[in-house]
Amino acid sequence: MSGAEPIKNRTKSFITDCPRHWHKVRICLAMLLSACVEVPDREPVKEAVGLPPAWTARAAEAHKSEVSAWLASFKNDDLKALIAAALDGNNDLKAIATRIEQARALARIEGAAAKPQVDLAPGFQHADAGRDARAYAPDGNVWSVPFNFSWEWDVWGRIADARYAAELDADAAEADLRGAALSLAARTAQNCFELAEARQRVAVVQASIDDRGALVELLQGRFNLGLAQGLDLSLALTDLSDARAELNEAANQVQLAQRRLEVLLGQYPAGAVERCRQLPELPAAMPSGLPAELLTRRPDIVAAFARLRAQDHRLSSARKALLPRVTLAASGGSLGNTLADLSDPRSAAWNLALGLTQPLYAGDRLQADIDLRAAQSGEVLHRYRETVLQALREVEQSLAAEAWLRGREQALNAAVKQTETSRALAIYSYRNGTVDILTLLDSYRSTLTAQTALLDARLKSLNNRLDLYLALGGGV
Repeated sequence: MSGAEPIKNRTKSFITDCPRHWHKVRICLAMLLSACVEVPDREPVKEAVGLPPAWTARAAEAHKSEVSAWLASFKNDDLKALIAAALDGNNDLKAIATRIEQARALARIEGAAAKPQVDLAPGFQHADAGRDARAYAPDGNVWSVPFNFSWEWDVWGRIADARYAAELDADAAEADLRGAALSLAARTAQNCFELAEARQRVAVVQASIDDRGALVELLQGRFNLGLAQGLDLSLALTDLSDARAELNEAANQVQLAQRRLEVLLGQYPAGAVERCRQLPELPAAMPSGLPAELLTRRPDIVAAFARLRAQDHRLSSARKALLPRVTLAASGGSLGNTLADLSDPRSAAWNLALGLTQPLYAGDRLQADIDLRAAQSGEVLHRYRETVLQALREVEQSLAAEAWLRGREQALNAAVKQTETSRALAIYSYRNGTVDILTLLDSYRSTLTAQTALLDARLKSLNNRLDLYLALGGGV
Protein backbone atom coordinates (compact mmCIF):
# COMPACT_ATOMS: atom_id res chain seq x y z
CA MET A 1 0.00 0.00 0.00
CA SER A 2 1.40 3.39 -0.97
CA GLY A 3 -1.19 5.47 0.87
CA ALA A 4 -4.78 5.79 2.07
CA GLU A 5 -6.13 7.59 -1.04
CA PRO A 6 -5.14 4.97 -3.69
CA ILE A 7 -6.59 2.25 -1.46
CA LYS A 8 -9.88 4.13 -1.20
CA ASN A 9 -10.09 4.42 -5.00
CA ARG A 10 -9.41 0.72 -5.53
CA THR A 11 -11.91 -0.15 -2.79
CA LYS A 12 -14.66 1.94 -4.40
CA SER A 13 -14.14 0.20 -7.76
CA PHE A 14 -14.07 -3.21 -6.11
CA ILE A 15 -17.38 -2.62 -4.30
CA THR A 16 -19.06 -1.45 -7.51
CA ASP A 17 -18.16 -4.66 -9.33
CA CYS A 18 -18.59 -6.97 -6.38
CA PRO A 19 -21.18 -9.76 -6.83
CA ARG A 20 -23.91 -10.09 -4.27
CA HIS A 21 -22.52 -13.00 -2.41
CA TRP A 22 -22.10 -12.74 1.33
CA HIS A 23 -18.51 -13.89 1.57
CA LYS A 24 -17.46 -11.53 -1.22
CA VAL A 25 -19.30 -8.68 0.41
CA ARG A 26 -17.34 -9.40 3.56
CA ILE A 27 -14.12 -9.13 1.55
CA CYS A 28 -15.29 -5.85 0.07
CA LEU A 29 -16.10 -4.44 3.48
CA ALA A 30 -12.78 -5.65 4.84
CA MET A 31 -10.89 -3.88 2.06
CA LEU A 32 -12.90 -0.74 2.73
CA LEU A 33 -11.97 -1.04 6.39
CA SER A 34 -8.29 -1.35 5.49
CA ALA A 35 -8.35 2.17 4.12
CA CYS A 36 -9.48 3.43 7.52
CA VAL A 37 -7.02 1.45 9.68
CA GLU A 38 -4.46 4.09 10.53
CA VAL A 39 -2.34 4.47 13.65
CA PRO A 40 -2.86 7.90 15.28
CA ASP A 41 -0.04 10.36 14.74
CA ARG A 42 0.62 11.30 18.35
CA GLU A 43 3.01 13.85 19.83
CA PRO A 44 3.93 14.10 23.53
CA VAL A 45 2.83 17.72 23.92
CA LYS A 46 -0.45 17.33 22.04
CA GLU A 47 -1.53 14.36 24.15
CA ALA A 48 -0.64 16.04 27.45
CA VAL A 49 -2.58 18.65 29.39
CA GLY A 50 -2.18 22.32 28.53
CA LEU A 51 1.37 23.30 29.48
CA PRO A 52 2.30 26.79 30.69
CA PRO A 53 5.17 28.61 28.94
CA ALA A 54 7.22 28.60 32.16
CA TRP A 55 7.18 27.12 35.63
CA THR A 56 4.84 29.12 37.86
CA ALA A 57 7.20 28.74 40.82
CA ARG A 58 10.12 30.13 38.80
CA ALA A 59 8.52 32.30 36.12
CA ALA A 60 11.59 34.50 35.73
CA GLU A 61 13.54 31.57 34.25
CA ALA A 62 11.40 31.23 31.11
CA HIS A 63 13.96 30.00 28.59
CA LYS A 64 15.29 26.72 27.31
CA SER A 65 18.22 25.36 29.25
CA GLU A 66 20.22 22.20 29.61
CA VAL A 67 19.43 20.21 32.76
CA SER A 68 22.88 18.89 33.54
CA ALA A 69 24.07 16.00 35.69
CA TRP A 70 23.59 16.86 39.35
CA LEU A 71 26.00 14.58 41.21
CA ALA A 72 29.09 16.71 40.55
CA SER A 73 27.35 19.78 42.00
CA PHE A 74 27.60 18.34 45.54
CA LYS A 75 31.41 18.10 45.36
CA ASN A 76 31.32 15.09 47.69
CA ASP A 77 33.60 12.11 47.00
CA ASP A 78 31.72 9.85 49.43
CA LEU A 79 28.50 10.48 47.55
CA LYS A 80 30.07 9.73 44.18
CA ALA A 81 31.57 6.46 45.42
CA LEU A 82 28.30 5.30 47.03
CA ILE A 83 26.17 6.08 43.97
CA ALA A 84 28.64 4.28 41.69
CA ALA A 85 28.50 1.24 43.99
CA ALA A 86 24.69 1.33 44.09
CA LEU A 87 24.35 1.51 40.30
CA ASP A 88 26.71 -1.44 40.02
CA GLY A 89 25.39 -3.66 42.80
CA ASN A 90 21.70 -2.90 43.42
CA ASN A 91 19.59 -6.00 42.80
CA ASP A 92 16.33 -4.16 42.03
CA LEU A 93 18.10 -2.28 39.24
CA LYS A 94 19.51 -5.52 37.84
CA ALA A 95 16.02 -7.06 37.90
CA ILE A 96 14.59 -4.11 35.97
CA ALA A 97 17.41 -4.43 33.43
CA THR A 98 16.31 -8.00 32.63
CA ARG A 99 12.89 -6.67 31.58
CA ILE A 100 14.51 -5.08 28.53
CA GLU A 101 15.81 -8.48 27.40
CA GLN A 102 12.36 -9.96 28.01
CA ALA A 103 10.68 -7.22 25.98
CA ARG A 104 13.13 -7.59 23.09
CA ALA A 105 12.52 -11.34 23.06
CA LEU A 106 8.75 -10.77 22.98
CA ALA A 107 9.24 -8.43 20.01
CA ARG A 108 11.08 -11.20 18.16
CA ILE A 109 8.28 -13.62 19.01
CA GLU A 110 5.66 -11.23 17.60
CA GLY A 111 7.68 -10.72 14.42
CA ALA A 112 8.28 -14.43 13.91
CA ALA A 113 4.75 -14.84 12.49
CA ALA A 114 5.82 -12.92 9.36
CA LYS A 115 8.69 -15.31 8.66
CA PRO A 116 8.47 -18.73 6.95
CA GLN A 117 7.66 -21.62 9.25
CA VAL A 118 9.28 -24.95 8.39
CA ASP A 119 9.15 -28.20 10.31
CA LEU A 120 10.64 -31.59 9.54
CA ALA A 121 9.43 -34.85 11.09
CA PRO A 122 11.63 -37.86 10.11
CA GLY A 123 10.09 -41.22 10.91
CA PHE A 124 10.71 -44.95 10.79
CA GLN A 125 8.22 -47.83 10.85
CA HIS A 126 8.80 -51.56 10.95
CA ALA A 127 6.00 -53.96 10.03
CA ASP A 128 5.88 -57.70 10.91
CA ALA A 129 2.69 -59.18 9.51
CA GLY A 130 3.20 -62.73 10.75
CA ARG A 131 3.49 -65.95 8.76
CA ASP A 132 -0.16 -66.31 7.67
CA ALA A 133 -0.74 -62.62 6.88
CA ARG A 134 2.33 -61.79 4.83
CA ALA A 135 0.42 -62.21 1.58
CA TYR A 136 -1.80 -59.34 2.55
CA ALA A 137 0.64 -57.18 4.57
CA PRO A 138 4.27 -58.03 3.83
CA ASP A 139 7.05 -57.35 6.27
CA GLY A 140 9.30 -54.34 5.77
CA ASN A 141 10.82 -51.08 6.93
CA VAL A 142 9.46 -47.68 5.95
CA TRP A 143 11.60 -44.55 6.20
CA SER A 144 9.99 -41.15 5.77
CA VAL A 145 11.14 -37.51 5.83
CA PRO A 146 8.03 -35.33 5.58
CA PHE A 147 8.18 -31.55 5.83
CA ASN A 148 5.71 -28.68 6.07
CA PHE A 149 6.24 -25.08 5.00
CA SER A 150 3.96 -22.10 5.65
CA TRP A 151 4.29 -18.36 5.25
CA GLU A 152 1.80 -15.54 5.67
CA TRP A 153 2.19 -12.52 3.47
CA ASP A 154 1.60 -9.61 5.83
CA VAL A 155 -0.32 -7.58 3.24
CA TRP A 156 -2.00 -5.15 5.63
CA GLY A 157 0.76 -4.93 8.25
CA ARG A 158 -1.15 -6.79 10.98
CA ILE A 159 1.92 -8.71 12.12
CA ALA A 160 4.15 -5.67 11.68
CA ASP A 161 1.89 -3.67 14.00
CA ALA A 162 2.06 -6.38 16.66
CA ARG A 163 5.85 -6.54 16.36
CA TYR A 164 6.25 -2.77 16.49
CA ALA A 165 4.02 -2.61 19.56
CA ALA A 166 6.33 -5.08 21.30
CA GLU A 167 9.38 -3.04 20.24
CA LEU A 168 7.78 0.07 21.75
CA ASP A 169 7.25 -1.88 24.97
CA ALA A 170 10.97 -2.64 24.92
CA ASP A 171 11.70 1.08 24.45
CA ALA A 172 9.46 1.77 27.45
CA ALA A 173 11.41 -0.82 29.46
CA GLU A 174 14.65 0.97 28.60
CA ALA A 175 13.15 4.26 29.78
CA ASP A 176 12.02 2.49 32.97
CA LEU A 177 15.61 1.39 33.54
CA ARG A 178 16.91 4.93 33.12
CA GLY A 179 14.27 6.18 35.55
CA ALA A 180 15.10 3.45 38.04
CA ALA A 181 18.80 4.33 37.85
CA LEU A 182 18.05 8.00 38.53
CA SER A 183 15.73 7.09 41.38
CA LEU A 184 18.34 4.74 42.87
CA ALA A 185 21.02 7.44 42.69
CA ALA A 186 18.72 9.93 44.41
CA ARG A 187 17.68 7.43 47.11
CA THR A 188 21.32 6.56 47.73
CA ALA A 189 22.17 10.24 48.15
CA GLN A 190 19.17 10.76 50.44
CA ASN A 191 20.17 7.81 52.61
CA CYS A 192 23.71 9.16 52.78
CA PHE A 193 22.35 12.53 53.90
CA GLU A 194 20.10 10.88 56.48
CA LEU A 195 23.06 8.93 57.85
CA ALA A 196 25.17 12.09 58.05
CA GLU A 197 22.33 13.98 59.75
CA ALA A 198 21.84 11.18 62.28
CA ARG A 199 25.56 11.15 63.10
CA GLN A 200 25.65 14.92 63.51
CA ARG A 201 22.55 14.69 65.69
CA VAL A 202 24.38 12.16 67.90
CA ALA A 203 27.28 14.61 68.21
CA VAL A 204 24.94 17.49 69.11
CA VAL A 205 23.05 15.46 71.72
CA GLN A 206 26.30 14.13 73.15
CA ALA A 207 27.60 17.69 73.55
CA SER A 208 24.38 18.64 75.32
CA ILE A 209 24.73 15.63 77.63
CA ASP A 210 28.28 16.67 78.48
CA ASP A 211 27.03 20.17 79.40
CA ARG A 212 24.19 18.79 81.48
CA GLY A 213 26.53 16.30 83.12
CA ALA A 214 28.77 19.18 84.18
CA LEU A 215 25.72 20.94 85.64
CA VAL A 216 24.74 17.80 87.58
CA GLU A 217 28.26 17.51 89.01
CA LEU A 218 28.09 21.15 90.04
CA LEU A 219 24.71 20.69 91.70
CA GLN A 220 25.82 17.47 93.37
CA GLY A 221 28.82 19.23 94.91
CA ARG A 222 26.72 22.17 96.05
CA PHE A 223 24.07 19.78 97.43
CA ASN A 224 26.73 17.91 99.39
CA LEU A 225 27.80 21.25 100.88
CA GLY A 226 24.20 22.20 101.63
CA LEU A 227 24.27 25.04 99.11
CA ALA A 228 21.69 23.57 96.67
CA GLN A 229 18.25 22.11 97.09
CA GLY A 230 17.55 18.46 96.46
CA LEU A 231 14.78 19.44 94.03
CA ASP A 232 17.26 21.26 91.80
CA LEU A 233 19.51 18.21 91.70
CA SER A 234 16.56 15.90 91.00
CA LEU A 235 15.33 18.08 88.12
CA ALA A 236 18.82 18.23 86.64
CA LEU A 237 19.19 14.43 86.86
CA THR A 238 15.80 13.96 85.16
CA ASP A 239 16.79 16.33 82.38
CA LEU A 240 20.08 14.45 81.93
CA SER A 241 18.20 11.13 81.65
CA ASP A 242 15.92 12.60 78.99
CA ALA A 243 18.94 13.73 76.99
CA ARG A 244 20.49 10.25 77.23
CA ALA A 245 17.27 8.72 75.94
CA GLU A 246 17.39 11.13 73.00
CA LEU A 247 20.99 10.07 72.37
CA ASN A 248 19.91 6.42 72.20
CA GLU A 249 17.22 7.33 69.66
CA ALA A 250 19.74 9.25 67.54
CA ALA A 251 22.20 6.34 67.69
CA ASN A 252 19.44 3.96 66.59
CA GLN A 253 18.74 6.19 63.59
CA VAL A 254 22.40 5.87 62.64
CA GLN A 255 22.31 2.09 62.46
CA LEU A 256 18.97 2.12 60.61
CA ALA A 257 20.36 4.51 57.99
CA GLN A 258 23.52 2.42 57.67
CA ARG A 259 21.60 -0.77 56.97
CA ARG A 260 19.22 0.89 54.50
CA LEU A 261 22.19 2.26 52.60
CA GLU A 262 23.96 -1.11 52.54
CA VAL A 263 20.90 -2.81 51.04
CA LEU A 264 20.75 -0.14 48.32
CA LEU A 265 24.39 -0.95 47.56
CA GLY A 266 23.56 -4.65 47.24
CA GLN A 267 25.59 -5.48 50.34
CA TYR A 268 24.89 -7.36 53.56
CA PRO A 269 23.20 -4.97 56.06
CA ALA A 270 25.93 -5.15 58.69
CA GLY A 271 25.59 -1.52 59.79
CA ALA A 272 29.25 -0.85 59.05
CA VAL A 273 29.15 2.09 56.62
CA GLU A 274 31.88 4.56 57.52
CA ARG A 275 31.12 7.18 54.88
CA CYS A 276 28.63 10.05 55.16
CA ARG A 277 29.66 11.87 58.33
CA GLN A 278 28.88 15.50 57.44
CA LEU A 279 25.99 17.06 55.58
CA PRO A 280 27.30 18.75 52.42
CA GLU A 281 26.55 22.34 51.54
CA LEU A 282 23.52 22.94 49.35
CA PRO A 283 24.70 23.42 45.75
CA ALA A 284 23.74 26.44 43.70
CA ALA A 285 20.37 26.21 41.95
CA MET A 286 20.43 24.41 38.61
CA PRO A 287 18.49 25.49 35.48
CA SER A 288 14.99 24.01 35.32
CA GLY A 289 14.24 24.51 31.62
CA LEU A 290 10.68 24.71 30.26
CA PRO A 291 7.68 22.52 31.14
CA ALA A 292 7.42 21.22 27.57
CA GLU A 293 11.02 19.98 27.71
CA LEU A 294 10.09 17.71 30.59
CA LEU A 295 8.00 15.49 28.31
CA THR A 296 11.01 14.26 26.35
CA ARG A 297 13.48 14.25 29.25
CA ARG A 298 11.77 12.43 32.12
CA PRO A 299 12.08 8.65 31.73
CA ASP A 300 8.67 7.84 33.21
CA ILE A 301 6.92 10.19 30.76
CA VAL A 302 8.93 8.78 27.85
CA ALA A 303 7.96 5.25 28.95
CA ALA A 304 4.27 6.16 29.30
CA PHE A 305 4.21 7.71 25.82
CA ALA A 306 5.92 4.65 24.30
CA ARG A 307 3.29 2.41 25.89
CA LEU A 308 0.54 4.64 24.49
CA ARG A 309 1.93 4.28 20.98
CA ALA A 310 2.35 0.53 21.51
CA GLN A 311 -1.32 0.24 22.41
CA ASP A 312 -2.26 2.17 19.25
CA HIS A 313 -0.41 -0.41 17.16
CA ARG A 314 -2.10 -3.28 19.00
CA LEU A 315 -5.48 -1.72 18.21
CA SER A 316 -4.44 -1.38 14.56
CA SER A 317 -3.36 -5.02 14.52
CA ALA A 318 -6.69 -6.12 16.00
CA ARG A 319 -8.63 -4.18 13.36
CA LYS A 320 -6.55 -5.70 10.57
CA ALA A 321 -7.44 -9.16 11.83
CA LEU A 322 -10.77 -8.65 10.00
CA LEU A 323 -8.97 -8.37 6.66
CA PRO A 324 -8.13 -11.26 4.33
CA ARG A 325 -4.94 -13.19 4.91
CA VAL A 326 -2.72 -14.41 2.09
CA THR A 327 -0.77 -17.57 2.90
CA LEU A 328 1.65 -19.78 1.04
CA ALA A 329 1.78 -23.42 2.15
CA ALA A 330 3.83 -26.37 0.97
CA SER A 331 4.27 -29.93 2.15
CA GLY A 332 6.08 -32.98 0.92
CA GLY A 333 8.88 -35.37 1.64
CA SER A 334 10.46 -38.69 0.72
CA LEU A 335 9.31 -42.23 1.46
CA GLY A 336 11.28 -45.45 1.03
CA ASN A 337 12.06 -48.88 2.40
CA THR A 338 15.72 -48.01 2.89
CA LEU A 339 17.68 -44.88 3.76
CA ALA A 340 19.11 -44.91 0.25
CA ASP A 341 15.59 -44.63 -1.18
CA LEU A 342 15.17 -41.25 0.53
CA SER A 343 17.78 -39.71 -1.78
CA ASP A 344 16.06 -41.01 -4.91
CA PRO A 345 14.17 -38.13 -6.56
CA ARG A 346 11.45 -40.57 -7.63
CA SER A 347 10.52 -41.16 -3.97
CA ALA A 348 9.88 -37.48 -3.32
CA ALA A 349 6.48 -35.85 -3.47
CA TRP A 350 5.36 -32.30 -2.68
CA ASN A 351 2.57 -29.81 -3.16
CA LEU A 352 2.33 -26.03 -3.09
CA ALA A 353 -0.74 -23.91 -2.37
CA LEU A 354 -1.44 -20.19 -2.32
CA GLY A 355 -4.50 -19.34 -0.27
CA LEU A 356 -6.70 -16.41 0.66
CA THR A 357 -8.48 -16.59 4.02
CA GLN A 358 -11.22 -14.17 4.97
CA PRO A 359 -12.67 -14.31 8.51
CA LEU A 360 -16.48 -14.52 8.30
CA TYR A 361 -17.67 -15.23 11.81
CA ALA A 362 -15.68 -15.99 14.96
CA GLY A 363 -18.37 -15.71 17.61
CA ASP A 364 -17.79 -11.92 17.89
CA ARG A 365 -14.26 -12.64 19.13
CA LEU A 366 -12.53 -10.36 16.61
CA GLN A 367 -14.82 -7.38 17.25
CA ALA A 368 -14.55 -7.95 21.01
CA ASP A 369 -10.76 -7.90 20.66
CA ILE A 370 -11.00 -4.57 18.82
CA ASP A 371 -13.24 -3.15 21.54
CA LEU A 372 -10.83 -4.40 24.20
CA ARG A 373 -7.82 -2.81 22.51
CA ALA A 374 -9.69 0.46 22.00
CA ALA A 375 -10.63 0.60 25.68
CA GLN A 376 -7.03 -0.20 26.65
CA SER A 377 -5.79 2.63 24.41
CA GLY A 378 -8.11 5.02 26.22
CA GLU A 379 -6.82 3.82 29.59
CA VAL A 380 -3.17 4.19 28.58
CA LEU A 381 -3.85 7.69 27.21
CA HIS A 382 -5.32 8.81 30.53
CA ARG A 383 -2.43 7.20 32.41
CA TYR A 384 0.02 9.11 30.22
CA ARG A 385 -1.74 12.38 31.02
CA GLU A 386 -1.75 11.55 34.72
CA THR A 387 1.97 10.76 34.59
CA VAL A 388 2.60 14.16 33.01
CA LEU A 389 0.48 15.93 35.64
CA GLN A 390 2.28 14.20 38.49
CA ALA A 391 5.66 15.10 36.97
CA LEU A 392 4.64 18.74 36.63
CA ARG A 393 3.41 18.75 40.23
CA GLU A 394 6.70 17.33 41.50
CA VAL A 395 8.72 20.01 39.72
CA GLU A 396 6.47 22.88 40.79
CA GLN A 397 6.32 21.86 44.44
CA SER A 398 10.08 21.29 44.63
CA LEU A 399 10.75 24.67 43.04
CA ALA A 400 8.29 26.35 45.42
CA ALA A 401 9.75 24.56 48.46
CA GLU A 402 13.28 25.76 47.71
CA ALA A 403 12.67 29.34 48.84
CA TRP A 404 10.56 28.25 51.84
CA LEU A 405 13.16 25.76 53.06
CA ARG A 406 15.98 28.25 52.54
CA GLY A 407 14.13 30.81 54.64
CA ARG A 408 13.42 28.23 57.35
CA GLU A 409 17.07 27.22 57.51
CA GLN A 410 18.18 30.84 57.84
CA ALA A 411 15.67 31.44 60.64
CA LEU A 412 16.77 28.32 62.52
CA ASN A 413 20.41 29.24 62.12
CA ALA A 414 19.65 32.57 63.80
CA ALA A 415 17.64 30.73 66.48
CA VAL A 416 20.61 28.48 67.30
CA LYS A 417 22.85 31.48 67.84
CA GLN A 418 20.20 33.13 70.01
CA THR A 419 19.61 30.04 72.16
CA GLU A 420 23.34 29.62 72.72
CA THR A 421 23.51 33.23 73.94
CA SER A 422 20.44 32.66 76.15
CA ARG A 423 21.97 29.49 77.63
CA ALA A 424 25.20 31.30 78.50
CA LEU A 425 23.20 34.08 80.20
CA ALA A 426 21.04 31.54 82.06
CA ILE A 427 24.14 29.77 83.42
CA TYR A 428 25.59 33.07 84.60
CA SER A 429 22.29 34.17 86.15
CA TYR A 430 21.75 30.81 87.92
CA ARG A 431 25.18 30.98 89.48
CA ASN A 432 24.32 34.47 90.73
CA GLY A 433 20.95 33.30 92.02
CA THR A 434 18.82 35.50 89.77
CA VAL A 435 17.05 32.63 87.93
CA ASP A 436 15.83 29.24 89.11
CA ILE A 437 16.90 25.78 87.91
CA LEU A 438 13.87 25.41 85.63
CA THR A 439 14.93 28.44 83.58
CA LEU A 440 18.45 27.06 83.26
CA LEU A 441 17.26 23.61 82.20
CA ASP A 442 14.85 25.13 79.72
CA SER A 443 17.76 27.01 78.11
CA TYR A 444 19.58 23.69 77.63
CA ARG A 445 16.51 22.11 76.02
CA SER A 446 15.92 25.13 73.77
CA THR A 447 19.50 25.03 72.53
CA LEU A 448 19.32 21.31 71.74
CA THR A 449 15.92 21.68 70.07
CA ALA A 450 17.17 24.52 67.86
CA GLN A 451 20.33 22.64 66.91
CA THR A 452 18.47 19.46 65.94
CA ALA A 453 15.82 21.50 64.09
CA LEU A 454 18.58 23.19 62.10
CA LEU A 455 20.03 19.80 61.14
CA ASP A 456 16.57 18.66 60.07
CA ALA A 457 16.10 21.82 57.99
CA ARG A 458 19.44 21.27 56.23
CA LEU A 459 18.48 17.67 55.53
CA LYS A 460 15.10 18.72 54.12
CA SER A 461 16.76 21.30 51.86
CA LEU A 462 19.18 18.71 50.50
CA ASN A 463 16.43 16.14 49.97
CA ASN A 464 14.23 18.70 48.26
CA ARG A 465 17.08 19.54 45.91
CA LEU A 466 17.42 15.83 45.10
CA ASP A 467 13.66 15.65 44.53
CA LEU A 468 13.95 18.57 42.12
CA TYR A 469 16.81 16.93 40.22
CA LEU A 470 14.79 13.73 39.98
CA ALA A 471 11.61 15.58 38.96
CA LEU A 472 13.45 17.43 36.20
CA GLY A 473 14.89 14.18 34.85
CA GLY A 474 18.50 15.36 35.05
CA GLY A 475 21.20 12.75 34.68
CA VAL A 476 23.61 11.58 37.36
